[in-house]
Amino acid sequence: MSSSVLVTGATGYIGGRLVPELLAAGYRVRCLARTPDKLRDQPWRDRVEVVRGDVVSGEGLDGAFTSVDTAYYLVHSMSGGRGFADTDARAARNVARAAEEAGTVRLVYLGGLAPHGGDLSPHMASREEVGRILLESGVPTAVLRAAVILGSGSASFEMLRHLTERLPVMTTPRWVRSRVQPIAVRDVLRLLVECAELPEGVNRTFDVGGPEALSYARMIQRFARAAGIARRLIIPVPVLSPGLSSLWVGLVTPVPPAIARPLVESLRHDAVVGEDDLSALLGDHDRIGFDRAVEMALRRVDESRVDTRWSSAAWPSAPSDPLPSDPDWAGGSLYTDVRARYVDAGPEAVWRVVEGIGGEHGWYSWPLAWAARGWIDLAVGGVGLRRGRRDPERLRVGDSLDFWRVEEVVPGALLRLRAEMRLPGPAWLELGVSRVRGRTVYHQRALFHPRGLMGHLYWKAVTPFHGVVFGAMADNIVTAAERSARGEAPGPR
Repeated sequence: MSSSVLVTGATGYIGGRLVPELLAAGYRVRCLARTPDKLRDQPWRDRVEVVRGDVVSGEGLDGAFTSVDTAYYLVHSMSGGRGFADTDARAARNVARAAEEAGTVRLVYLGGLAPHGGDLSPHMASREEVGRILLESGVPTAVLRAAVILGSGSASFEMLRHLTERLPVMTTPRWVRSRVQPIAVRDVLRLLVECAELPEGVNRTFDVGGPEALSYARMIQRFARAAGIARRLIIPVPVLSPGLSSLWVGLVTPVPPAIARPLVESLRHDAVVGEDDLSALLGDHDRIGFDRAVEMALRRVDESRVDTRWSSAAWPSAPSDPLPSDPDWAGGSLYTDVRARYVDAGPEAVWRVVEGIGGEHGWYSWPLAWAARGWIDLAVGGVGLRRGRRDPERLRVGDSLDFWRVEEVVPGALLRLRAEMRLPGPAWLELGVSRVRGRTVYHQRALFHPRGLMGHLYWKAVTPFHGVVFGAMADNIVTAAERSARGEAPGPR
């Protein structure tokens, strides 16, 4: 019979990615959640047992730990607030008591990497205290201490991402000189899973990290290279306190200041692995390097797919991918222009217009504006509008369509085009048809993933024209479909 494991914090970044890894390894998984409905849409929901409980109040813990061999404690306050350290300690004591009384064989906790006995930030000191409480629980505990975790959705990775992408020149405090040993989320998850098989009696902390220790400034430069953006100019200044730094991070990135502050405070000291004993206990494994981990998190290895956080995919193909449950500020910046229209015609009529778009048929919106965009693209070495289309009525995946490339066709439902014009970032245009409450609906979505500061500035510059271009496009496609359904000429394009 497979072992039973309990995961607390399954709605969080690590917990939500750990559950499917445990299932794949053959474990029977139980998830503890204060609000079980938050797990309702997880693709693995019907494969796990979910119990209601609260680690802070202790409610529901006794039943949650019944017949559990290994329990993963992945709960920690990030947003802070008065008394957060006392709350974290109380939650850890409740978990330690429940695990000991239930006869749990092992506890596994993921904490933060910091010098032992150093002048720690409040959040790092709280994590150290939680680890100490669990180690003294009487239940053998493995406390893994990690620094920056490299993966889309990780708060520390998102701060690195947004700082690098948005600031070609940055004045930064002294913490950019701090040395950090980041680790890929894939490696973290693998180690967490394997900790369930540690020898009996192992009760200690383990430092875990990737193969390189880098200064934060060096991480910024390596991230920029992996992301395909220009080298950043970093000017350290000694005057920014952690509080001011977190406000600055909150100003220039979408990471909330309440989350940025503990991240910044943790960087005031080095976070470098002091030992690697866990590898010896679990068997030696190669760790993913920084550059490869960033490429995986950015999906640079397969950027032709639109299955990032705005996709309809239910589950990422890798732990480093974004999840729908990640916060809005995770997964990199994405700009969208979304429009929908009811149509007084059948879906077939709308689809005929959608599939016939471009080339001689035009784009149903301000022909001069589309022509001007084509001329500009030609002037900067792009393909312009000169390519037209292969077939006047039908499209297939891979076809060129003016300055777009057909990326996906779902007949009667979806046409996705990827921009091949010169842009500071990848862009897509989706045109779709559906039935909602018995009526035909036309859907239109433009997506732009900015690369570097120029990408953000480009979107800001063209946004005022979207109402005219994309709004008129949606209206005219609907009008053309309705006229076609009545047997009339489709009208101006």
